Amino acid sequence: MATSLEDKTSDEVSVWRVVAASCIIAAGSCLVFGILFFGLSSKSAANRDFIEYWAVGQQLTHHANPYDGAAILRLQREAGFDGNKPKITFSPPVAFFLVWPLGLVSARAGVILWTLALLGSIAISTWILWMINGRPANRFHLLGYLFAPILACLMAGQLGTFLLLGVVLFLYFHQSQPYLAGAALLPCALKPHLFLPCAIVLFLWSIDRKQYRILAGFAIILLATCALTLAFDIHAWSQYSQMMSSTGVLDAFVPTLSVTLRFLIDRNAVWLQFLPEAGGCVWAVWYFWTRHNRWDWTDQGLLLLLVSMACTPYAWFTDEAVLLPAVLAALYRAADSGRSLFPLGLIAGIAFIEVLAAVKMTSPFYLWTVPAWLAWYLYAVHTRTTEPSTACDPLSLAEGH
Repeated sequence: MATSLEDKTSDEVSVWRVVAASCIIAAGSCLVFGILFFGLSSKSAANRDFIEYWAVGQQLTHHANPYDGAAILRLQREAGFDGNKPKITFSPPVAFFLVWPLGLVSARAGVILWTLALLGSIAISTWILWMINGRPANRFHLLGYLFAPILACLMAGQLGTFLLLGVVLFLYFHQSQPYLAGAALLPCALKPHLFLPCAIVLFLWSIDRKQYRILAGFAIILLATCALTLAFDIHAWSQYSQMMSSTGVLDAFVPTLSVTLRFLIDRNAVWLQFLPEAGGCVWAVWYFWTRHNRWDWTDQGLLLLLVSMACTPYAWFTDEAVLLPAVLAALYRAADSGRSLFPLGLIAGIAFIEVLAAVKMTSPFYLWTVPAWLAWYLYAVHTRTTEPSTACDPLSLAEGH
């Protein structure tokens, strides 16, 4: 009788898991079709961040300056853009390999292809994360489709999911295919300021473990991309430098802790914006060196990724898509240890509502999200039993050692 009850309970749990997974897939499908439907018009495409990448692609195919504000604005207005100032991408020329194909199609066709590419990167990332976490029977990885920063990427047409795919591929291949793992980090070069502490630790780890093939893989693909960039536009880097110096990119408020610190003290003292990242780099070196004998990129590396995002000098909410590996890993750890999942539900729910409510990316209401993801991770992986040797080291506790 007891066995029958246990089997019945197990069957009921399985049914509810299937129902939950089906609901997540259905919600994700509706979201996808909604995004594609509303992206069918050129005007809708022209008023998303996607249009800045499309305009660059158009300029490249005509061998014109991809950072020419006047030409960019003209293209965007012709596509249906409503603004008076051009949307110019701040991504360096190494991004050309990603956006050049958009120069071959219209804005309407481009936004559909771009959205499908974003969805493909999300699908591959969530599937690989499921494997990295031991192929659990639950369907927690499907929640990645509803992760608020990823939703924001889809709605705006931003690059965050491509950065996520690069990070996930590195985590998956760094032991078995080091050259491929290094090459997979190429998307991270589009926004290197997000990963500086991680890059320093990767360099130290490669030397410590003699894993030079990862660095070689990244260097080879980066050099190849730079060569391709020069083939598109031999003056690309000088044009990029001129654009960055003239647009005043550091003058506007961006909802990060670093920018907030600067604006609270002295908004004209730009150097203040880089202090947190400098401190984060120092912490990263100490954190790695005290754990280099047992360093694991799928464990300590996730906390490092969270800290890197917390101290970055410039980032948008959509960039937080790269934090999905840490958020999901913490979810699995919390579920296995019997910890409450309510904190994650609350954090993710509020962030999800902000995105659906179309809160502007420049709003300070996005300041809390990175600290919240970090707090969730520390809460979820914190060991229940505190060992005397680790009682004074909260970071050791966070790793579960």
